[in-house]
Parts: sequence; C-alpha cells; structure tokens
Amino acid sequence: MKYNRIIISKFGGPEVLQKVTENELPKPQKNQVRIKVLTTSASFTDTLIRRGIYPNVKEKPPFSPGYDLVGIVDELGEGVNNLAVGQKVADLTVIGAYTEYICLDANSVVPVPENLDNGETVSLILSYLTAYQMLHRSAKIKNGQTVLIHAAAGAVGTALIQLGKLMNLKMYGTASKSKHDFIEKMGAIPIDYKNQDFAKVINKKEPNGIDAVFDPMGGDYFPRSLGVLKKKGTLVGFGFQNSASGNGGNMILDFLKIQLWNLLPTKPSANFYLITSMRKKHPKWFQEDLSTLFKLLSDKKIKPEIGKIMTLDQAVEAHKLVENAEIEGKIILKVHD
Repeated sequence: MKYNRIIISKFGGPEVLQKVTENELPKPQKNQVRIKVLTTSASFTDTLIRRGIYPNVKEKPPFSPGYDLVGIVDELGEGVNNLAVGQKVADLTVIGAYTEYICLDANSVVPVPENLDNGETVSLILSYLTAYQMLHRSAKIKNGQTVLIHAAAGAVGTALIQLGKLMNLKMYGTASKSKHDFIEKMGAIPIDYKNQDFAKVINKKEPNGIDAVFDPMGGDYFPRSLGVLKKKGTLVGFGFQNSASGNGGNMILDFLKIQLWNLLPTKPSANFYLITSMRKKHPKWFQEDLSTLFKLLSDKKIKPEIGKIMTLDQAVEAHKLVENAEIEGKIILKVHD
C-alpha cells in the first residue's frame, strides 16, 4: 500500500518541502508500533530544522520534518503488549511526523483519551508541554507571582498565558500592536515591543522586579530580560528567534551567556529549556506532564488557541505563515480524518 510524506529535499526556505510517495508502508520492528498519523503541526522549531540550524537534529536531507503527532496504532511489532491496535496515542518525534504512517518505539508514545480533539491534543505536545515544564520544572513558579512572556501571541506564549491563569499569575506579554486585544482577552497585559522598550515598561510598573521571564528571542533580549528580574528571579530562554530570523544574536553565544550569568552569585538565575534535553534527562516527566495536560484539556481548564487548520499538502504555506508570525496560536496539519 502506498503512502505520502513530506520531505526536506535540502536545507533552505519553505520551498524545499516536497511531497513524495512511498510504495510500501513501513513495517514495525521489535518493540515498535506503526502509527497512522491523524494530526501534526507547523512550529517555529520545524522551520529551524528545515533550515538546518536546529542544534539537536544532525540528520541530513532528505528526511521528513514534524516535531509532534497524534495518531492511531495501526500495527504492533513483536514484543509490544502495552498498546492495542486502534488506540489513540501521541509522541514528540522531533523529526518524521510529516507523514501518513510512521513506526515508533512503543515505549515512547503516550496514550491519548479518546474524547480529546486531535488538533487540540497535538497542540499540547510541543507548545503546552514546553510552557508547562518551564513554569513548573525550570522556573518553579508559585501561585500569584509576576512574569513576562515574550512572543506572547505565539503557540508557546498563549500556552504560558493559559497555564499561568490557572496559577493566578500577573502576566505581561510582548507582541505587535495588532495582537494586543487578543493577549488582553487571554489574560495578560500587552507590551508593544516595536514601539516600547519592554524593560522600561516593566521597571516602571514593577520597580521591585518580577519573578520570571520566558524568552524565546535571544540576542539583546537576554540581558534586558535579566534586568527586569528580582534578585532571585529566573530567566528561562527557550529559543533563538532573533538569531534565526537574522535580527541579531548568535545561538551558541546566547547559550554560553546563560551559562556564564549563572556563575555570578548576586544575579538572577538563568537557564535554557530544551524539550528534548528535558525528556532525555527526566523521561518520566514527559509522560507525567503530558498526561496532566490531557487531563486539564479534558476538564476544559485549558483550550489551545488554534490559529489555522491546514492539510499536510499545505506544509510549504504553513511554514511561511509561521516564519512571518502571521497566525495567533498553533498551526495544525491534518493528515487523516
């Protein structure tokens, strides 16, 4: 049986994403399951992988991108007894999810409650898990504290705001003026990063400093973000959008800066969050935290902001929308109904 997938034909812009047809379905090896993919997504991280500048992916083209997926177990490999054919599951694949079928280790997938919407569920895997673990595992935020969220209208930003509301956080969020109503409605105080100096705004409104900053920008944002924190505050870096977009900064230097800042005893702490590193270091947290998010979704305590639902064939357009920051919330790629 034939199936389709999207590949990165060479590192570059969105146009390097190409559809290919494979003649035979992949066969699950021992301790693997074959997944019929229902949904995946287009994230900023996917665009970095496509360009060949994401530090944790060493593969060379051609290969399929796709950081996360929700799907149905289609076939069991030898030795798999913890899953059943027809069961809905999710996984953080990092690459490979832009496909109709994929084989994964049975122990890596997480069961998904049948009642959950596939688009909302796939939104949790990268964006909400990143937000949840930064709040609870990295920054160890307490109820009622004050935080600043950069790129607040993006997929991770909106996840941070929703999860922050459950903790009664006071939240500031940077975004372009056109997205301020959206951010206010979500529950954060918007700051126009294009026409306002966010550091001056925070220092004026919060003269004693704030508890945490969640910063996916890097570059000159990092020292300015550190400058608005209390002495015992925390900067959590989780992306390099400025350097990736050519707006200043350097991924390696940004990472080194965070390490060096932590050597200064009188300064706020700083750390860099990478979901793959956290999963490797604490594999149980991945299962636990994702299951917690599934429960919050099931209980209607969170509702992912889905900016647009597209098809896998529209991957090129989806990546353009992500890179131009034209969509509020998550872009979902539907693969099977």
